[in-house]
Amino acid sequence: MNHHNGRRKKQKLTPEAQFRSTLDHCSKKKDLSTAISLYESSASPTLTLNNLNSFLYICSNSLSAPETRKSAIDFGFKLFNLHNNENFKPNEATLTAVARLAAANGDGDYAFELAKSVKNYAVAPKLRTFAPALNCYCGVGAAEKAYEVEEYVESMGLHLEESELAALLKVSVETGRETKVYEYLHKLRRVVRAVEESTMAVLENWFRGKKAAEVGLVSLDQNEIKEAIMRNGGGWHGLGWLGQGEWAVQRSSIASDGLCCACSEQLVCVDIDRAETDKFAQSIASLAMERGLQSNFKEFQDWLEKHSEYETVVDGANIGLYQQNFAEGGFSIAQLDAVVKKVHTKTKKWPLIVLHKKRVRSLLEDALKRELIQELMDLGVLYGTPYGSNDDWYWLYAAVKLKCLLVTNDEMRDHIFELLGSNFFFRWKERHQVRYTFLKGSLKLIMPPLYSGVIQEAKKGSWHIPLAGEVSDESLRSWLCVTRSAYHEADKVSD
Repeated sequence: MNHHNGRRKKQKLTPEAQFRSTLDHCSKKKDLSTAISLYESSASPTLTLNNLNSFLYICSNSLSAPETRKSAIDFGFKLFNLHNNENFKPNEATLTAVARLAAANGDGDYAFELAKSVKNYAVAPKLRTFAPALNCYCGVGAAEKAYEVEEYVESMGLHLEESELAALLKVSVETGRETKVYEYLHKLRRVVRAVEESTMAVLENWFRGKKAAEVGLVSLDQNEIKEAIMRNGGGWHGLGWLGQGEWAVQRSSIASDGLCCACSEQLVCVDIDRAETDKFAQSIASLAMERGLQSNFKEFQDWLEKHSEYETVVDGANIGLYQQNFAEGGFSIAQLDAVVKKVHTKTKKWPLIVLHKKRVRSLLEDALKRELIQELMDLGVLYGTPYGSNDDWYWLYAAVKLKCLLVTNDEMRDHIFELLGSNFFFRWKERHQVRYTFLKGSLKLIMPPLYSGVIQEAKKGSWHIPLAGEVSDESLRSWLCVTRSAYHEADKVSD
């Protein structure tokens, strides 16, 4: 009887499998020297695309160490040039890795050429493929070429992230291009809520510099600035550098009421702008009509046009069913009543309550709940959504269209909201959603924050920029506070 202690005999690897196994180990350990030895001891100089990409990956990850940098560049180009013929079809990973080698070799033009060549191979472009060329140009002060990369990237439908914007910001600061600095600061505002310390250092360098002290607009009045801020949803005007003279640059924190502890500027809760609001409402309407009876939603839109006085919308089902998942639980009319009355007390106006017609009908059939529902119907503040429709579309559309508050605990993470594909959805929720709790039967409304933790540009030209990172309390977050002599027209109302 043959005994192997329950263990199977280890199968011998084929030469190809052994080669791949060693290459995987080199890739995992970022071991360039062993990878080079592996290739040079190989019987065939031609590699599969997968193996070539693994070698190039090892090379591109060996660029940061001075002792391996030159070897990585030389070996990587050797492999790429050997395989770069009419039968060779690189993928995005191949071109990205070689672009990194080119950028590390100081050849931004070749890195950009490689990135643009993705279209020749029907390969979907990625931001990472263009980043080496952009960073190479920024690193050597070739601002115009860096801007050209950015323009090309945007033409491909890609969007820069903080690291690329920070590089463009830095080269713009170093070459004294104040208009570009302003442009990239606003692009940064749109992309991130708070900035990394390295980005903050670039901004501090700009505001402390001589060039920043020299720039400022002199022909705007308060009305123009206020209108721009309102149009943009608050928190920025985008009209250019305001104020005069040197900037006062300091680290600060923001109090719970939104006041800067250094300069006492009042920060605001930032909304999406008018154009985004209109686009958002149109997107909701289109999806609602696509997934329900078009005539039903069109009827609601027409009704809303005639009843546009509401300042608050209430998600009736969400409130009535809150914490009702117990044996005797059902639709709590008392909870809905409490929310409606609380809103009325706070705003002196009745809210619009959205509730499905099926739910309204069942509540009217309940003698204990009929009176309140009938009262809301008599007031004209209860809208019953049609059978076969999703009431989520209705209350969301009403809140967006009327630019008002929305009382709901719905996190709006459902697939129907994902369909909106909106990068401003979070900003809208932060500004408009009112959450609630019932603790031992006592209602508490949780209003939107008094200020948004995002980059803000004030009407007098000051800037407040939050530093990224986890904090136990927002009042502990570090901010960059940048102020100077107020724009001399800011306190004058134009004729």
